[in-house]
Amino acid sequence: MKLNERSVAHYALSDSPADHTGFLRTWGGAGTPPTPSGAGRRCWFVLKGNLLFSFESREGRAPLSLVVLEGCTVELAEAPVPEEFAFAIRFDAPGVRPHLLAADGPAAQEAWVKALSRASFGYMRLVVRELESQLREAHHSLDLHRRSSWKAVSSRCKPQAPDRWSPGLENGHSLSRDCSPIGLVEEGGSRPAGRGLAEWELQGPANLLLGRGQSPVSPETSCFSTLHEWYGREIMELRRAWLQRAQENQPECKDQDRP
Repeated sequence: MKLNERSVAHYALSDSPADHTGFLRTWGGAGTPPTPSGAGRRCWFVLKGNLLFSFESREGRAPLSLVVLEGCTVELAEAPVPEEFAFAIRFDAPGVRPHLLAADGPAAQEAWVKALSRASFGYMRLVVRELESQLREAHHSLDLHRRSSWKAVSSRCKPQAPDRWSPGLENGHSLSRDCSPIGLVEEGGSRPAGRGLAEWELQGPANLLLGRGQSPVSPETSCFSTLHEWYGREIMELRRAWLQRAQENQPECKDQDRP
């Protein structure tokens, strides 16, 4: 792999956010020669994406080393010096020496191991595939939930099939005796006894229902044929009364026309 040193240095010193930073002790990594005492060298490390930079200090302006975290594993290791919380970056390629690092404490060691293990593009690819799978499952579950909800609503709104053997059923709706259109007027279509024509005109089928505390558009009378018969009977009754009055007035008009 060939890298442009200027581009890499510019990216290391840029204002782009770092994924993890901190001091680590290193032994003989690239650009960090081993110390004579064998205690390792303490450097400032910056993790950006899958690139791990090391600097002489926190204010360093030139990176000492660069590790590309691809095709590698991060695991705990034993440090040359006791009481060091060490871990190693090992590559699958033959002949590549592992990078041995040590943190200041167990919490820092755990944080670094997690951050370095999740830095590669291979890990990000697995995460994206897992999220896509979860998203597909969520869409599938939502689709099934919507279908079941729609079926439940459709089954509640679907009218029941009429029972031809049960009396008083019309279009799947039961008609009570009070709401029956036949009970509102007499069989012959004449107005009830003891009521005048004007009173009957004002007290039509809908007004009768309202007087009884019932609505003409109630669930029991929601079918079209029932409403049509109600108002049709009222119109027929009014028309019959009008024709009757017209016939009664016609002879009087003929008598007045005679000389």
